[in-house]
Amino acid sequence: MAEPVHPARALWWLFEPVHALTYFSPEGRAAYETAGLHGSWRGYFAGRSAPLGPVEAAPVVAAFFNFAPGMVERALPDVWRRATPEAALQARVAGASAALERVLATVKPDLIDRSVQLLERAVDGLDCCGRVLAAANAALPRPEGRLARLWHATTVLREHRGDGHVAALVTEGLDGCEALVVRCALDVRREVLQPFRGWSDEEWDAATARLTERGWLSPDGTISPDGRHRHQALEAATDLAAARVWSGFHRAELDELAAALKPISTACRAELPPLNPIGLPGSS
Repeated sequence: MAEPVHPARALWWLFEPVHALTYFSPEGRAAYETAGLHGSWRGYFAGRSAPLGPVEAAPVVAAFFNFAPGMVERALPDVWRRATPEAALQARVAGASAALERVLATVKPDLIDRSVQLLERAVDGLDCCGRVLAAANAALPRPEGRLARLWHATTVLREHRGDGHVAALVTEGLDGCEALVVRCALDVRREVLQPFRGWSDEEWDAATARLTERGWLSPDGTISPDGRHRHQALEAATDLAAARVWSGFHRAELDELAAALKPISTACRAELPPLNPIGLPGSS
């Protein structure tokens, strides 16, 4: 029998692909290229960190958590010599809107409108204390157009959940590389996550050794019973931290949101490469 899924997690599974589309769509890449951000990683780091302003690498290393510091340092602050944060923000919204216009062409507009209405209601009620990326995105002006608003709302909510997840990881005593090693011991192939996050083989192997010493992993590198239990606890903490977002909604409204988002999410998820580091079930 399948384990019950927390409503906050079930909704994340639905709205995450809407946000993630911008990282993989040709429209997203083209928008960043037009802004002067050539190469997918320049667009990624500039677009995702732009709500923070023209920051150096250090706060992005902290906020993004599981990227190798060297990978972040190769992008920041160099990207700000190529495009201002304002230009990066304009590019990411333009690219996301263009991608969603193509991908959601057959989705009923009323489903998009209702999704936007309910998602923005959730955003309006957010408490962003301790959640830097969520707060920075929530403080941005709400964009014009239903597709831009849909993408913006899902972005704020996924960063809010992500900030809470980082807090749970820190509480468990995991660093960025260790968190990825644990995930790979559970259900993702190392070759999917390691290159996307920039860790060297030496750093990865050292993290594996630390986790084995602390009992997260068995000597053969598989997740230990204690590691599995601790991972379940941190995932439960992530869900708990995200649950307050939806506390003002009746169950019928959450069901309505899920039903409206489902065709949107399905269409967006079909655009994501089968091997990707996003972390959705069945995505890698």
